[in-house]
Amino acid sequence: MAYYRKLFTASLRFASTYGRGLVTASLARERLAKLSSSLKKNWISLSVAGAICAVPIAQVEVSHEALIKRASSLVTDSANTYLSQTTLALVDSLTQYAKAIRMLVALHRRYKASASRLPPADEEAVWQILLQQREEVGMRREDCKRFESNWMTAINLSELAAEAAYNAGADQASVAARSSLDLAQSQVEHVRQLSLQAENDLSEASALDSPRILPSADPSTADEDEEIPEAYLRED
Repeated sequence: MAYYRKLFTASLRFASTYGRGLVTASLARERLAKLSSSLKKNWISLSVAGAICAVPIAQVEVSHEALIKRASSLVTDSANTYLSQTTLALVDSLTQYAKAIRMLVALHRRYKASASRLPPADEEAVWQILLQQREEVGMRREDCKRFESNWMTAINLSELAAEAAYNAGADQASVAARSSLDLAQSQVEHVRQLSLQAENDLSEASALDSPRILPSADPSTADEDEEIPEAYLRED
């Protein structure tokens, strides 16, 4: 009986050991399968990466002509911006100059028509206003000269930029620069004609250099003095 009990115990141990061996072997086979799959994937990735690295990547080279063309377009854009700003400044200065001239001519005409009849205090006030307006005209003229100098520089730059763009093959940039030039010149020419007409009116009125008209102290006495010689001649 003791013999069979030992034999049964030994059988249980063998079965347990054999079962653990089977489990361990099964786990080993699963790990081995996973490792094999991982190695296969890594090998495929390395193969693909190696193939990509092996393929030469073509470097895009920009020609000198393309770079010059692009640079000429940038130059025309900058020249157009400078031209538009100087054109705006010159047009505004010419407009203000013409307005100042018209105001001076109007004040001068009123002064000539009424200065001799005004009281001395009123004549003095009107004369001071006339002098201030003359100074205003002079300041506006200087502004026109300064802005016209900047505008002429912008015109020259735009012409050079348009020519450079045309030579570089940037036809669209060249056409845009020419259009900006034509527009700027037409705008300035229109306002310049108005200022020239105002200058002609100023010259005809002599409003810049006409002398001061002092009112007479007693207009009635002056009239009597003018009539005395005629009465004296009648008595002769």
